[in-house]
Amino acid sequence: MSKVELVDLPIHYLREGSGPPLVLLHGLGNNSKSWIHQLEGLKKDYTVIAWDAPGYGQSADPVPELQHFSQFADRLKKFLDDLLLEEVYLLGHSMGAAIAIDFAIRFPEMVTKLMIAAPTRGAAGLNEEENIKKRKARHDLVENTPPEELARQRTSALLAANVDSAILEYAQNIMAEVRPAGYKSVANSLYHLNQMDEYSKVMVSTLVICGEEDQVTPVSESKIIVERLKDGRLKTIADAGHLSYMEKPEVFNKYVLDFLREEE
Repeated sequence: MSKVELVDLPIHYLREGSGPPLVLLHGLGNNSKSWIHQLEGLKKDYTVIAWDAPGYGQSADPVPELQHFSQFADRLKKFLDDLLLEEVYLLGHSMGAAIAIDFAIRFPEMVTKLMIAAPTRGAAGLNEEENIKKRKARHDLVENTPPEELARQRTSALLAANVDSAILEYAQNIMAEVRPAGYKSVANSLYHLNQMDEYSKVMVSTLVICGEEDQVTPVSESKIIVERLKDGRLKTIADAGHLSYMEKPEVFNKYVLDFLREEE
């Protein structure tokens, strides 16, 4: 087990392999363990580092709860500084994509290439009433629902219709580990999230990956984001939903490796 003891918040992470650092940022209902296929599949060529975001996995809970993804990105900066990493490949999924975008814009010298999977536009894709209701529903869910029941209710919506039962079970087990402090911090951050005017400020090559059956952040959302990136391209994965990196890891990893191996 590895932890970085930030001043205000210990951060746990998993680390595999050797080579240039590739940092993985998980989504709302996940943690570092959800990246098992990337930790194993990419470790031959890269030092693969998957963190538990504040309030997730074995990382400490933020007190008070966070309100903006920039606060997550600030912790990520301290985390990488403590690991003495000056420049990384950065890969974020869903809410992790929002953190990665914020980080790449504010600390461009630290990001060699950017990959975002199932990116979310948060509040930018909702009207005010919808946005308020969504944050309240997320808060109510995590405050009033036992973790195992929350996972049972939510996980199937993140996966393709015909997903293997073993993948469903693994994803449910990970989601059952969510805690209110982390989940509500992300709900708050999604409520405030609007990066529509920020995407054009990403200076590095960016790969966007989306499952063709993603019902949470559908391909149409990824297309909106790609159109605003200076150097972005979109890859889709058939028979995969929101958790494409878990559902179709061979395809996902091939897209990542092909992108990282391209000459600038």
